[in-house]
Amino acid sequence: MSDTTFAPVAAPAPIPLGEILPWAIFGGLLMLIVLYFVGTEEGAMALFNGMYVHEFVHDGRHLLGFPCH
Repeated sequence: MSDTTFAPVAAPAPIPLGEILPWAIFGGLLMLIVLYFVGTEEGAMALFNGMYVHEFVHDGRHLLGFPCH
């Protein structure tokens, strides 16, 4: 037998909702912007002229199941 004793481990303090909420809103908006560019940045809904954004996210569109042609 050993004479080693373990000190009690302190439980992590919970993060208040007020500190998480701004980051959650920021992350949600960022995800919506990415979803817009991957899903609908083409044709009549395009914010940018040309097909540059469409071609940049083309493989991502197919990976996520968005039809584009």
